[in-house]
Amino acid sequence: MPTRRHLIAAGLATSMLAACATGPLTQERPPIVFVHGNGDSAALWQTTIWRFESNGWPRERLIAIDQPFPLARDDDTVAQPGRSSTSESLAFLKAEVDRVMKATGASKVILVGNSRGGNTIRNYVQNGGGDQVVSHVVLGGNPAHGIWAVKGLHERNEFSGLSPFMQQLNAPKNGNGDEVTPGVKWLTLRSDNNDKYAQPDGLWIGAKGTATHIGFDGPALKGATNAVLPRVDHRETSFSPAAFDATWRFLTGEAPRTLQPIPEAQIVLSGQVTGLGLDPLDPASGAFVNNLPLTGGRLAIFAVDASGARRGPPAWEQTIARDGRWGPFTAQPNTSYEFVLSAPGYATTHIYRSPFPRSSSVVQLRPERIPEADRDARALVILTRPRGYFDAERDTMRFDGLSALPGVPPKGSGVSSSKIKLQSDAPRPVASEFNGERVTGQTWPAAQGDVSVLELTY
Repeated sequence: MPTRRHLIAAGLATSMLAACATGPLTQERPPIVFVHGNGDSAALWQTTIWRFESNGWPRERLIAIDQPFPLARDDDTVAQPGRSSTSESLAFLKAEVDRVMKATGASKVILVGNSRGGNTIRNYVQNGGGDQVVSHVVLGGNPAHGIWAVKGLHERNEFSGLSPFMQQLNAPKNGNGDEVTPGVKWLTLRSDNNDKYAQPDGLWIGAKGTATHIGFDGPALKGATNAVLPRVDHRETSFSPAAFDATWRFLTGEAPRTLQPIPEAQIVLSGQVTGLGLDPLDPASGAFVNNLPLTGGRLAIFAVDASGARRGPPAWEQTIARDGRWGPFTAQPNTSYEFVLSAPGYATTHIYRSPFPRSSSVVQLRPERIPEADRDARALVILTRPRGYFDAERDTMRFDGLSALPGVPPKGSGVSSSKIKLQSDAPRPVASEFNGERVTGQTWPAAQGDVSVLELTY
């Protein structure tokens, strides 16, 4: 759940936005379309949607979309299997907004984007007609001026500040030199200095000691309301309580009633099962993530106790059909679950989650593959935080008794998963804790093709 650190940041965001005249919305809430970032999925908006619902925004008007190929091309002008161009992303978003407007009958929509999703939103509003149908835009951690701006370094990549794409997005729109399209209200949310993709040094892009020519304020845009959220990391610029607080105030002109998801008595879960793709021209190059349906797999859901041990037979079983959808599954309040995914070509993946406080239709599931480097493990356990990163200086963390998480550097917020390779396959519980949230799972024999994933919600 949100920690004191997050609530302090939210309070600071409150003071920064208190004087913003954004033209508050009326009681009728327009649809909000949430756009995820590079390599991500709609699932990352789960807690944000819960917070909007808990403050009275209608559930049916909160739509998180899945970009089929969420990774950007290495060169935006050159086709690349399993990746999308800026123009393809624009076309996808335009089609989704059209669909939402038709389904809801709304005349205007709000767009909220994280990271690369902000590039797509800006491109759509500026070049795809979005300025006619979008009332408000909120951009969290958007690399608005690139992640690097180094001459000769991948200048046609979408994330280069010198790319033609980025240059045209940031061209002045009026005599004031505004970088945002007029007629739409804009909010940017950024970290003070803790966003891995807004750093003056190239550490997180594999070029330590090289100047990126991008500052901590890279996500800010001239002509927008620009807010700073202290110590949040790249993903927390969108998915933290502080980000929600700032977003709600910008959209409504009022303080949210709560930053916590309010528990529901009946919890219904569903989502999509997706997989990992391979380049058909170069299968040896490795897998890439996508949000395409993974069909033919099998899902079983078990209620588990505090040790991660199953409390009985499966509470839900399903073969995944062609659309990749699973559910709806009615979950019990205050109950932890193990989601077991099995599919040809993948490890049998045991995903452990803390109790769900509310319903969600974006519980996206993806099975793992065991890398060759981990084949020597007798059991493999992964701790992952999809909506943020681990920060050893900032966070209270523990993984199987370790306070220093394997693979997490002692400084900086740039790693969102940690892995433990065990030399015994004897079943036992593995506990994790992150800023008060606890997830415990059981180990499974890697030799039989099983892997355990402890997935944090907050």
